[in-house]
Amino acid sequence: MKVITLFISLLIVNTAIGQNHVPLPHGMVFGEKPDTVALMQASKLETFMGKKTRITTSVTGKVIKVTQEKGGWFEMDAGNRRVITAHFTNAGINLPKQLAGRTVIISGIAAKQFIADDLQHMAGDTVNGKKQHKINTSPGRRISFEVKGLLIDK
Repeated sequence: MKVITLFISLLIVNTAIGQNHVPLPHGMVFGEKPDTVALMQASKLETFMGKKTRITTSVTGKVIKVTQEKGGWFEMDAGNRRVITAHFTNAGINLPKQLAGRTVIISGIAAKQFIADDLQHMAGDTVNGKKQHKINTSPGRRISFEVKGLLIDK
Protein backbone atom coordinates (compact mmCIF):
# COMPACT_ATOMS: atom_id res chain seq x y z
CA MET A 1 0.00 0.00 0.00
CA LYS A 2 2.86 2.38 0.83
CA VAL A 3 4.52 1.55 -2.49
CA ILE A 4 1.38 2.40 -4.44
CA THR A 5 0.96 5.71 -2.56
CA LEU A 6 4.63 6.58 -3.16
CA PHE A 7 4.31 5.70 -6.87
CA ILE A 8 1.19 7.86 -7.30
CA SER A 9 2.76 10.84 -5.50
CA LEU A 10 5.91 10.57 -7.67
CA LEU A 11 3.76 10.40 -10.78
CA ILE A 12 1.87 13.55 -9.76
CA VAL A 13 5.09 15.44 -8.97
CA ASN A 14 6.69 14.35 -12.26
CA THR A 15 3.63 15.46 -14.23
CA ALA A 16 3.57 18.87 -12.49
CA ILE A 17 7.27 19.46 -13.16
CA GLY A 18 6.96 18.36 -16.78
CA GLN A 19 4.19 20.87 -17.50
CA ASN A 20 6.47 23.82 -16.71
CA HIS A 21 8.97 22.85 -19.42
CA VAL A 22 6.65 22.47 -22.37
CA PRO A 23 8.40 24.02 -25.39
CA LEU A 24 6.64 26.81 -27.22
CA PRO A 25 5.65 25.68 -30.72
CA HIS A 26 6.81 27.40 -33.90
CA GLY A 27 4.06 29.65 -35.27
CA MET A 28 2.41 30.38 -31.92
CA VAL A 29 0.77 33.84 -31.96
CA PHE A 30 0.27 36.27 -29.07
CA GLY A 31 -2.11 39.15 -29.76
CA GLU A 32 -2.82 39.79 -33.45
CA LYS A 33 -0.97 37.89 -36.18
CA PRO A 34 1.92 40.14 -37.33
CA ASP A 35 2.14 41.38 -40.90
CA THR A 36 5.28 39.93 -42.50
CA VAL A 37 5.19 41.82 -45.83
CA ALA A 38 7.76 44.53 -44.98
CA LEU A 39 9.73 42.57 -42.39
CA MET A 40 13.15 43.87 -41.26
CA GLN A 41 15.85 42.80 -38.84
CA ALA A 42 15.81 44.44 -35.41
CA SER A 43 19.41 45.55 -35.92
CA LYS A 44 18.35 47.74 -38.88
CA LEU A 45 15.37 49.41 -37.19
CA GLU A 46 17.15 52.47 -35.79
CA THR A 47 18.84 53.34 -39.10
CA PHE A 48 15.56 52.75 -40.96
CA MET A 49 13.78 55.20 -38.67
CA GLY A 50 16.30 57.96 -39.42
CA LYS A 51 14.97 61.21 -37.95
CA LYS A 52 11.42 59.92 -37.51
CA THR A 53 10.32 59.54 -33.91
CA ARG A 54 7.58 56.93 -34.51
CA ILE A 55 6.86 54.39 -37.24
CA THR A 56 4.57 51.41 -37.69
CA THR A 57 6.55 48.35 -38.78
CA SER A 58 7.25 44.63 -38.40
CA VAL A 59 10.55 43.46 -36.95
CA THR A 60 12.23 40.10 -36.44
CA GLY A 61 14.79 39.47 -33.72
CA LYS A 62 15.80 37.42 -30.71
CA VAL A 63 14.13 37.92 -27.34
CA ILE A 64 16.73 38.53 -24.63
CA LYS A 65 14.39 38.13 -21.67
CA VAL A 66 10.79 38.48 -20.60
CA THR A 67 10.90 41.21 -17.96
CA GLN A 68 7.23 40.98 -16.92
CA GLU A 69 4.97 38.12 -17.95
CA LYS A 70 1.71 39.94 -17.24
CA GLY A 71 1.24 42.68 -19.82
CA GLY A 72 3.82 41.15 -22.16
CA TRP A 73 6.96 43.16 -21.35
CA PHE A 74 10.18 41.88 -22.92
CA GLU A 75 13.56 42.96 -24.30
CA MET A 76 14.76 42.26 -27.83
CA ASP A 77 18.33 42.26 -29.12
CA ALA A 78 18.92 45.11 -31.62
CA GLY A 79 22.59 44.32 -32.32
CA ASN A 80 25.70 46.27 -31.27
CA ARG A 81 24.78 45.94 -27.58
CA ARG A 82 21.51 47.78 -28.18
CA VAL A 83 18.19 46.70 -26.70
CA ILE A 84 14.63 47.29 -27.85
CA THR A 85 12.24 47.39 -24.91
CA ALA A 86 8.84 46.09 -25.96
CA HIS A 87 5.39 45.70 -24.43
CA PHE A 88 1.95 44.81 -25.73
CA THR A 89 -0.73 47.42 -26.32
CA ASN A 90 -3.22 44.93 -24.89
CA ALA A 91 -2.32 44.56 -21.22
CA GLY A 92 -4.21 41.25 -21.07
CA ILE A 93 -1.42 39.37 -22.90
CA ASN A 94 0.68 37.04 -20.77
CA LEU A 95 4.04 35.95 -22.18
CA PRO A 96 5.79 32.85 -20.84
CA LYS A 97 9.39 33.13 -19.58
CA GLN A 98 10.37 30.35 -22.05
CA LEU A 99 10.21 32.95 -24.83
CA ALA A 100 13.72 34.11 -23.89
CA GLY A 101 16.25 33.07 -26.53
CA ARG A 102 13.63 32.50 -29.25
CA THR A 103 13.46 34.40 -32.55
CA VAL A 104 10.14 36.21 -32.94
CA ILE A 105 8.34 38.48 -35.40
CA ILE A 106 6.62 41.48 -33.85
CA SER A 107 4.46 44.17 -35.40
CA GLY A 108 3.46 47.48 -33.93
CA ILE A 109 4.75 50.99 -33.32
CA ALA A 110 8.45 51.69 -32.80
CA ALA A 111 9.31 54.95 -31.03
CA LYS A 112 12.59 56.61 -30.18
CA GLN A 113 12.97 57.64 -26.57
CA PHE A 114 13.31 61.36 -26.15
CA ILE A 115 16.64 62.62 -24.87
CA ALA A 116 16.22 65.95 -23.15
CA ASP A 117 19.65 67.23 -24.15
CA ASP A 118 18.95 66.72 -27.86
CA LEU A 119 15.44 68.18 -27.81
CA GLN A 120 16.38 71.13 -25.59
CA HIS A 121 13.25 71.28 -23.50
CA MET A 122 15.46 72.69 -20.74
CA ALA A 123 17.00 75.30 -23.06
CA GLY A 124 18.37 78.31 -21.26
CA ASP A 125 18.97 76.26 -18.11
CA THR A 126 22.59 77.34 -17.72
CA VAL A 127 24.57 79.19 -15.08
CA ASN A 128 27.86 80.74 -16.21
CA GLY A 129 27.81 78.69 -19.42
CA LYS A 130 27.39 75.31 -17.63
CA LYS A 131 24.28 73.17 -17.65
CA GLN A 132 22.55 72.66 -14.33
CA HIS A 133 21.07 69.27 -15.20
CA LYS A 134 22.97 66.20 -16.36
CA ILE A 135 21.09 63.89 -18.68
CA ASN A 136 21.95 60.23 -18.07
CA THR A 137 20.54 58.25 -20.94
CA SER A 138 21.71 54.79 -21.85
CA PRO A 139 22.73 54.60 -25.51
CA GLY A 140 21.71 50.94 -25.45
CA ARG A 141 18.05 51.75 -24.73
CA ARG A 142 16.89 54.17 -27.37
CA ILE A 143 13.92 52.43 -29.00
CA SER A 144 10.71 51.25 -27.39
CA PHE A 145 8.21 49.09 -29.24
CA GLU A 146 4.47 48.93 -28.66
CA VAL A 147 3.57 45.42 -29.86
CA LYS A 148 0.21 44.59 -31.42
CA GLY A 149 1.15 41.02 -32.38
CA LEU A 150 3.94 38.49 -31.84
CA LEU A 151 4.69 35.32 -33.80
CA ILE A 152 7.25 32.75 -32.65
CA ASP A 153 9.52 32.19 -35.65
CA LYS A 154 12.34 29.90 -34.43
